[in-house]
Amino acid sequence: MIRRLLVANRGEIARRVFATCRAMGVETVAVYSDADADSPHVAEADYAVHLPGNSPSATYLRGDLLISAARKCGADAVHPGYGFLSENAEFARAVIDAGLTWVGPSPKAIAMMGSKLEAKALLAEAGVPMLPTAVEPDDVDTFPVLVKASAGGGGRGMRIVRDRESLAEAVAAARREAAAAFGDGTVFCERYVERARHIEVQIMADAHGNVVPLGERECSIQRRHQKIVEETPSPAVDPVLREKLCQAAITAARAVSYVGAGTVEFLLAPTGEFFFLEMNTRLQVEHPVTECVIGVDMVRMQLVVAEGSPLPFNGPPPLRGHAIEVRLYAEDPAYAWMPSTGTLHRFDVPGVTHAFGPLSAPGLRLDSGVADGSVIGVHYDPMLAKLIAWAPTRAEAARMLGGALARARIHGVTTNRDLLVRVLRHSAFLAGGTDTGFLDRHPEVFAPLLSSVDAVRLSCLAAALAGAARRAKTALLPGLPSGWRNVPSALQTVVYEGPTGTIEVGYRIDRANDLAAWAVRRIDPEDIGLPGAALDPAGAPDHPPAAILSATGERVVLDVGGVRLQFAVHEVDGMSFVDSPEGSVTLTELPRYPLPSADQPEGSLVAPLPGAVGRVLVVPGQRVAAGELLLTVEAMKLEHPVHAPTDGVISDLRVAAGSQVESGALLAVLSPS
Repeated sequence: MIRRLLVANRGEIARRVFATCRAMGVETVAVYSDADADSPHVAEADYAVHLPGNSPSATYLRGDLLISAARKCGADAVHPGYGFLSENAEFARAVIDAGLTWVGPSPKAIAMMGSKLEAKALLAEAGVPMLPTAVEPDDVDTFPVLVKASAGGGGRGMRIVRDRESLAEAVAAARREAAAAFGDGTVFCERYVERARHIEVQIMADAHGNVVPLGERECSIQRRHQKIVEETPSPAVDPVLREKLCQAAITAARAVSYVGAGTVEFLLAPTGEFFFLEMNTRLQVEHPVTECVIGVDMVRMQLVVAEGSPLPFNGPPPLRGHAIEVRLYAEDPAYAWMPSTGTLHRFDVPGVTHAFGPLSAPGLRLDSGVADGSVIGVHYDPMLAKLIAWAPTRAEAARMLGGALARARIHGVTTNRDLLVRVLRHSAFLAGGTDTGFLDRHPEVFAPLLSSVDAVRLSCLAAALAGAARRAKTALLPGLPSGWRNVPSALQTVVYEGPTGTIEVGYRIDRANDLAAWAVRRIDPEDIGLPGAALDPAGAPDHPPAAILSATGERVVLDVGGVRLQFAVHEVDGMSFVDSPEGSVTLTELPRYPLPSADQPEGSLVAPLPGAVGRVLVVPGQRVAAGELLLTVEAMKLEHPVHAPTDGVISDLRVAAGSQVESGALLAVLSPS
């Protein structure tokens, strides 16, 4: 039996495996890079081993370091989690050769399924339905096609191509991204099916010949070909189709003598046909939804199977209710899913009843790799957490999940939270109308939740009042309200940079702690800090009537036209994060008298996020056309292109391939032709 388990991974999945180990009495070992020294998964393990290396993004890919760490701390087994080396046959073989128990399928099965091209050929022979595939771009004769990496997954190395003119560049870019992410730049082209659904079947197999399907999951809502909403059962799958999908998954597993947890992924066409996509030889990110509806701890099953025991069931457990999972990412959907970095000052999701394991009753589960104070860097995937709702019906699960997300307090980095809430509340989603083109057809889900003009005004006012309450604690005359005068004239003012631009808040409080006057307006940047810029209340725009019921440095309660509204205000280093039933807003307080700063030259192209410069395709003096690719910045395992916004000439180039840049750093200057 396994006594001490090393998890060759980080973040949320490491914490997930540790939770099951604690319940089973198995000791745990964490590994960590320099960037992860203060991560929650390190603190929760019984033992932790530092992995040396100059590149935090490559540290977890060193199989030799991981096996050395296992020996150093006396671990007798290794769980690979997902990502990194979880589907690396050589690493699995090295673990076994070192005399350790490998928690996963055999190296042979991993190798056979690790190459999508080889897997497609093998399973087509076994009778599993396949899409037409071309290995060489010249062999593509029908469009659109999907360019895919043969090794790895997670949407990396994937491109949709709709015409031959775009194919060569898409294949080249996919090869670069696949090589960087998986060490293998092999790609192929597969027929792209419009309005298809992404359906996958979870299987569990043991060394005694049992292969059990555990139902299907639908993972159709995706960005960059990576899943962000997953659910089970699928609203598109009836019992007859479920039986066909499960039989195809069993055929795939038996073709490679599979043992352990695995997922067979299919594409479901609008016609009802389905086609094999790939087999993931590991635990999936979305496994919690399956755990909820079947009531089985899948990590426990992995450990039981790795120890050589048979599965405790020889047929699919009955499905109970409906479960939906969303992936919360540090990224901005409105700006091409740009990853966001920084300190996560607060991470709080209300109503969570469980974490890192099956729920015993319907409710909310949170599997998170972060906590208050976590630093979100550029080295790893930007996923912060997974939130899962399990309820008797799909509609109840969606409502529960959307409500919890909307009330969550997530401060310090931009996330996809608002988009997820809008998806869960969208009529098309609630009707089961999901497919891989959902986000393209419904751009309205990209709008922020905080869209009401009055909601923005009130959030700004709440931030200003919370600041006044903090200052009042040090007042020389504590019996008087902030800014009080015998003959009141101008309002107190504070200027914020907010979601709708630069915002000035003016307010005056009387002796009864009521708002004698208040106003909020957008102002031009050149007005900031000028003497006499205080807002004239007589010329202020209309605002809903409001009275202060209470105001502290972190909580403001207003009576707005007879409706009581509560605002939670979290201030950190000049930034105010305001959460209310109307939504969330982030405000940066601007100095009243800002210091002059050097302006960047006109036509400056700046780094969209911290990272390393990948390719540089231009030289100083070169003429470029609008939309032309100039260079790339690599961060969070992805390649981010920088295109020319207009026609012009590269008058200055500040970086070279391999240069490390911070967000906002000057990359190049594009001057008019």
